[in-house]
Amino acid sequence: MEDIRNIAIIAHVDHGKTTLVDSLLRQSKSNLSKDLVGKECIMDSNEIERERGITIFSKNASVMYGDVKINIIDTPGHADFGGEVERVLNMADGCLLLVDAKEGPMPQTRFVLKKALKMGHKIIVVINKIDKKGARPDYALNATMDLFLDLGAGENSLNFPVVYASGKEGKAGKDADISKMKDIFPVFEEIMKHIPAPLGDPKEPLQLLITSLAGDDFKGRIVIGRVHNGKIKKGQEVAHIDRNGVIKKRKLISLMTYSGLNRVEVEEVSAGDIAALAGIPEANIGETIADSSDAKPLPLIDVEEPTVKMVFMVNDSPFKGKEGQYTTSRQIKERLFKELETDVALRIEGMPDGKWAVSGRGELHLSILIERMRREGYEFQVSMPKVIEKEIKGERTVPFEKVFIEVPEIYQGVVLEKLGTRKAELKDMKTQDGIAFLEFLIPTKGLLGYRSDFLTDTKGLGIINTCFHEYAKDPGGWKDKIHGSLVAHETGPTNLYGLRNVQDRGILFFGPGVNVYEGQVVGQNSKGGDIRVNVCKEKHLSNMRSKGEGVSEHFNIPKTMELEDALKFIGEDELVEVTPKSIRIRKLYLTEIEAKKAKRDNP
Repeated sequence: MEDIRNIAIIAHVDHGKTTLVDSLLRQSKSNLSKDLVGKECIMDSNEIERERGITIFSKNASVMYGDVKINIIDTPGHADFGGEVERVLNMADGCLLLVDAKEGPMPQTRFVLKKALKMGHKIIVVINKIDKKGARPDYALNATMDLFLDLGAGENSLNFPVVYASGKEGKAGKDADISKMKDIFPVFEEIMKHIPAPLGDPKEPLQLLITSLAGDDFKGRIVIGRVHNGKIKKGQEVAHIDRNGVIKKRKLISLMTYSGLNRVEVEEVSAGDIAALAGIPEANIGETIADSSDAKPLPLIDVEEPTVKMVFMVNDSPFKGKEGQYTTSRQIKERLFKELETDVALRIEGMPDGKWAVSGRGELHLSILIERMRREGYEFQVSMPKVIEKEIKGERTVPFEKVFIEVPEIYQGVVLEKLGTRKAELKDMKTQDGIAFLEFLIPTKGLLGYRSDFLTDTKGLGIINTCFHEYAKDPGGWKDKIHGSLVAHETGPTNLYGLRNVQDRGILFFGPGVNVYEGQVVGQNSKGGDIRVNVCKEKHLSNMRSKGEGVSEHFNIPKTMELEDALKFIGEDELVEVTPKSIRIRKLYLTEIEAKKAKRDNP
């Protein structure tokens, strides 16, 4: 197995991980499909990943360096996608840790590195973006050493090799001088020198741990994982061992491995390599594919529990079924449970009234799922995000997060003030070159909806990162929603006359000529409490006119509510209606009579 190396690439969001993989793929002359030639960030294949510039789904690729096949696993950097990170690290024997030459290691780097060190992986540190203005590679290297010490790395891990690189330029070297660099091959050389060949015995009975799943229109479910022991052959009969230890025999209909970014059919895959199998329709992540005559399971993958939940339900608004392709309870249920097959950090629980409680690792985790579903043509409604509480030793506990903030000094006051009202506890504070570095411990509940406020307060110059810390006692004393809603009084198209009459009461979400329905939230009330307003009101015509009438009247530009804004805005008695074309906020009870009746029945 000396001709195989398995590496995972780990880094903080936007530290150039995907760009570096692009350079490795292109310079190794890997096979790229025609539609990827000339594209940037070819590993970010998902539309949302390209828009947000982040990696959400782990992906596999392989490159040839001489006679050695190097399997590369691209991992997400957000803590919300920890389920992806934990399982893909099971496929690797070592890691490339990418660190931005200007910023140094960041909180999410810490999250993934901690997992990698716990598994005993050998780490190669790549100081990336040395061509960036203001790059300080020495600082980045010292900060990385401090991070290793912080995480309790052993002597072997602390003695890590270092490569300097510019993923964008496709160059790397042992010195931080970009003028001396020619190509990306020094990264390959360090991989060959320091990353061990995979352990395992090709002569032992077959064992493969399922770490990822994919779908194929012709082959059905494709199981992806690393062959730990033995060999696997095309058409072979194998044993599938599920989470409960139940063994079922299945015959493979396809056996594939990776070449560049493509899966290619092969006759045999040996221990140490990554294989993709078809023919096991009920297989799930964390389970084992074993020898049919000697079935031995591998340890199940342990994944961090979800901390935030939302209720998904069928859209029952007056505009239901007008914009979505998939709107029924059956279709939404099938799509949600299909997501369970590939997302191990997600939990879905059926509710008696035809709704589903969906739990995830954070707001971002769930909002990405919602965004993907609406782009696929689904129409549904979701409730306000809530934290998942636990009872530990008879005490009610809630999840807490560590928050790391980097912000220009002039904005640190507003950050301290806002987080103080959200029950955050300041743990560390230091300033350097006009930048304040703040560390907080905050209940997850206090963090819900804060990201958009943070971006506004810091004029987009702040960086915020979070990772799960622990379950602890709820501090209590939470305030209800401080703002009220402006709620449409009737159904119809919005009218400029009606909107002008209402705009002094708060911030509107719509301009004229937009169809709304009774009970839909059309704006934010500047005071507490909800107000029913008539935004469809028309000006009655008369035969009296005066010079310049209406010319001086001004209409404020409405605020556009994106998905994250809507989820942050809603209260207990509101829902977000999600369709492929629109994001609407509505009251749970649309008419005033329904709302009063519900309040009377459930005081």
